[in-house]
This record gives sequence, C-alpha cells and structure tokens, in this order.
Amino acid sequence: MRTASVSEVKASLSEYLTIVKTTGEEVLVTDRGKSVAKITPLRHSELPSDIRMAQLERAGLATIRKGTLPADFLSTPRPKDREGLALKALLEEREEGR
Repeated sequence: MRTASVSEVKASLSEYLTIVKTTGEEVLVTDRGKSVAKITPLRHSELPSDIRMAQLERAGLATIRKGTLPADFLSTPRPKDREGLALKALLEEREEGR
C-alpha cells in the first residue's frame, strides 16, 4: 500500500488514480502524518451493471442491444442440447475464471 499526503494527492490525483486502476494497489492518504482516507480500486461486483456491460462490450465479450425483445421471445422453443455441450462449455469457462 502506498502512502501519500493530501497535498501530494491533490497535486497528482490522476497519477494516483492510474496506479490504483492499473495495479490494484491501494493509496493511504495522510494529513500531517495521520491517516484520513484510502483510495481503493472498485471490485467488479461493486460496479454498476451498466459500467460492467460497457467493459464487456469493449472487450468484445458482449453486445449491448438497443430496443425490445419480440413478444413471443419467452415462448419460443429453445434448441435441444442433448449432449450437454452448452452446459459443459459454461462450466469450463467458470473454472477458467472467464
């Protein structure tokens, strides 16, 4: 964890935010030698869903569609996966942390 005074953080806030964002390192902010704040990176679970979706879209892992689903979407029959390949792929991705 880095330590920086209020004046250092004030003068170089963007640099400290870049460090937190890129390395995940926390920054302890002090005022006259006493801890007053801590800058920590947000965890994915703490991000609003629209920000998480935008990150997924930028990474090419999702497409955000505008508009509505067809009225019969939920009643449309789904393709059969008798061999369980979709479930197998999903479980493999979860194990890999994707």
